[in-house]
Amino acid sequence: MLVTVESTRGSVPRETGAWMAVFPDTLVGTVGGGRLELDATHHARSMLAGKQVPILVRYALGPSLGQCCGGEVHLRFELVDHSHAPVLQTRLHRASFDVALFGGGHVGRALVDVLERLPCAVRWIDSRDEIFPSQLPAQVQCEHSYPVQGAVADLVPLSLVLIMSFSHAEDLDIVAACLLRQRERGDLPYIGLIGSKTKWASFRQRLLARGFSETEMAHITCPIGVTGIADKRPEVIAVSVAAQLLQVQGSRQVV
Repeated sequence: MLVTVESTRGSVPRETGAWMAVFPDTLVGTVGGGRLELDATHHARSMLAGKQVPILVRYALGPSLGQCCGGEVHLRFELVDHSHAPVLQTRLHRASFDVALFGGGHVGRALVDVLERLPCAVRWIDSRDEIFPSQLPAQVQCEHSYPVQGAVADLVPLSLVLIMSFSHAEDLDIVAACLLRQRERGDLPYIGLIGSKTKWASFRQRLLARGFSETEMAHITCPIGVTGIADKRPEVIAVSVAAQLLQVQGSRQVV
């Protein structure tokens, strides 16, 4: 049974479109956990046993379910099988933002592992041959580009850009290409550069020499990642950077 959040009102644990697939002995996905999900799972399995037709059920998240949200959720229950796979693949895939990741090193690989579980599509770019792993998540598209900054011109509009190549020279060229695109189109809401404040101070002087203004360079985030995390292990940096991407995306949606 496919259980989907059809609509909501008030404070609720998940948004419209969230889903879970209920099998006789396991679950995939979530509609919010807690008593809501427990009751929905029991209901789905009883329907699954009886092979019932799709229905819509209202859940009030107040005293009756013992949840403090206090809102209201309408869940749709649908019986699906392998024949529905092509339609469901399109319907349930929700890439809410695009990420352009320059660099296939340790941090880049760790970041791809984290982004695999997030609602985003990743374009992973490097100038080196045979740098990418053979097994990749479905939403990751790898690209060899030489010169690497040549890939900036056709990035998906509104992409969140992360720059972490193996070379400071490449990093600088990618940053410059992103700033030129931002000057011409204004469609890159986030450009993040891995590195220290010292690295950025050096880059800033070189970018000034290339004709970029202070206002333009203020659009670059360096260092990257949420504040307060000093650990330099690639997997920790990856979590911190992914959190920052979600902050950026969240602020765009609020606006």
